Amino acid sequence: MTLLDDILGAHGGLDRWKACQVIGATIVTGGGFWAMKGLEQDSEPRKIMVWLQEKRSSMTRFGDPDWHTEFTPDRIAIVRSDGMLVAERSAPRTSFAGHELATPWDPLHRAYFNGYALWTYLTTPFLLAMPGVQVTEQDSWKEGGETWRVLRARFPDSVATHSAIQDFFFGDDLLLRRHDYTVDVAGGFGAVHLVSDYVEADGILLPTKRRAYRKGADQRPVLDSLMVSIDIAEVRFF
Repeated sequence: MTLLDDILGAHGGLDRWKACQVIGATIVTGGGFWAMKGLEQDSEPRKIMVWLQEKRSSMTRFGDPDWHTEFTPDRIAIVRSDGMLVAERSAPRTSFAGHELATPWDPLHRAYFNGYALWTYLTTPFLLAMPGVQVTEQDSWKEGGETWRVLRARFPDSVATHSAIQDFFFGDDLLLRRHDYTVDVAGGFGAVHLVSDYVEADGILLPTKRRAYRKGADQRPVLDSLMVSIDIAEVRFF
């Protein structure tokens, strides 16, 4: 058994994960990042669906109560409930070329970011076992009275996510505590993503409180710089 095997087991086990196809949840998001991109963010709950065995997600109430997003790595679209296309973009990652932190985003930029970010978060840590993902253990991290184990993942180009290299920190119980990455689509700033408030849904454990901060020079979160908050509820697998 490897450390990754033990971590997957602590979160419910790979066999249970592979038996499911989709996770659905209600989310409420906030934080200062959206204003930096020239976007408004309200506190309205939205429905998110993430496909577990393929790189695909969808969010409802996107910009309009009747609109939803359709995300895959090579396409992002905004669609009405009757199937009518509102907007779409192929090869969406290329549209972020030259972007900095304060570069304004259009709705398709936001939809793509939401799509890959929520897919990443809701499939962690099981995405670390995907074909092509290289995982190595790093030096442990001291946090309060705990010692956290750290796995570094190198993702292939076929995985749309924040950055090619990301670090995942696991507590004494082997549950995820922290997730570090650079946000390549927004100038490559370093982020520290803290997670807590675990629930069990259909045999899978996952955090329902997520807070992403700018990373300071000491590699710790700058707690007065909350970039993104995500609160998750009504989780179900099917």
